[in-house]
Amino acid sequence: MSKSPANYRPETRLVHSGTLRSQFGETSEALFLTQGYVYDTAEQCEARFKGEDPGFIYSRYSNPTIAMFERRMIELEGAEAARSAATGMAAVTTAILAPLKAGDHVVASRALFGSCLYVVQDLLPRYGIETTLVDGLDLDQWQRALRPNTKTFFLESPTNPTLDVLDIPAIAEIAHKGGARLVVDNVFATPIWQSPLALGADVVVYSATKHIDGQGRCLGGIILSSEAFIAEHIHNFMRQTGPSISPFNAWVLLKGLETLGVRVRAQTDTASRIADVLASHPKIARLVYPGRADHPQAALVKKQMRGGSTLVGFEVKGGKAAAFRVLNELKLARISNNLGDAKSLVTHPATTTHQRLKPEDRAALGIGEGFIRFSAGLEHADDLIEDLTAALEKA
Repeated sequence: MSKSPANYRPETRLVHSGTLRSQFGETSEALFLTQGYVYDTAEQCEARFKGEDPGFIYSRYSNPTIAMFERRMIELEGAEAARSAATGMAAVTTAILAPLKAGDHVVASRALFGSCLYVVQDLLPRYGIETTLVDGLDLDQWQRALRPNTKTFFLESPTNPTLDVLDIPAIAEIAHKGGARLVVDNVFATPIWQSPLALGADVVVYSATKHIDGQGRCLGGIILSSEAFIAEHIHNFMRQTGPSISPFNAWVLLKGLETLGVRVRAQTDTASRIADVLASHPKIARLVYPGRADHPQAALVKKQMRGGSTLVGFEVKGGKAAAFRVLNELKLARISNNLGDAKSLVTHPATTTHQRLKPEDRAALGIGEGFIRFSAGLEHADDLIEDLTAALEKA
């Protein structure tokens, strides 16, 4: 008796879910590079546009390759429906903005990626949508921020770049009691280590550019939620405004998904080893890693995550000058604002991803001038440790 796809383990779903084969019976998923589709009759075309006949109409909002990517992510995440987008930020912006109107209110964690913070703090108020930023770790602040017109809570966990872990079930409960939905950016955890929908979130978003591609090739994003949320709020918004992913990028991401579990597990093991070495290094003032017992939310990590992270955060003694010396001395890990790549990447958040924040706001988030975000790649862990320790000697 064959299993239902939902009963397969994640590794199997990452390889097989959502595959649509053409009449040629290809092994690899087919890449449908087409803008539009033809119809047998005018009547079929009319029925297709009315939604009475299943099938594809225009690749801005439906395409066989894109549909395969969405279906595979749906089955991996345990969602009912999904829509992919051109970038992670297109997915975040659509997930937040599409259901809202002037007069609505959004509550978001203050610890956000710089572009996400721009959407919440700068973009939404232009359209009459009120916003409140809170300390995401403080449940009382979420509760106090609720208003009768609050429609959306938004957070990322672990946070970028300081790797704080927020209590998704508790925040979801607060949101739901107040009649709001919870949107979670799950990029740093990946679907391998955390399942926000199972924890109570209503919507999960990814920058597929990161771990899902995992090899620095293309951009992409995806929104996953219930059938009702996607149908009522996301589908038509994306259809009419067009933040759509290209079929080629969707195909690349499909191939990336096949190795996602293998890569993330290997990168997490490496990140854990690096964290253990750096934690006792005399030139490190602070080390943050969700897989360690000294992480500030270690108990919560064990409760809601299945593993640590592919990322390590650490503060170099000596501030910006010392951090820059470390970055410039590294031979294997390369300076880049991306993450989740097969190649190890490092960045200085205070001058890159979070440079638009005021110094006091960065300090409040724990982003010091000496703070470095390290994204572990697929190199041998010993080589990376030797690279890092040699660079730290120059700090």
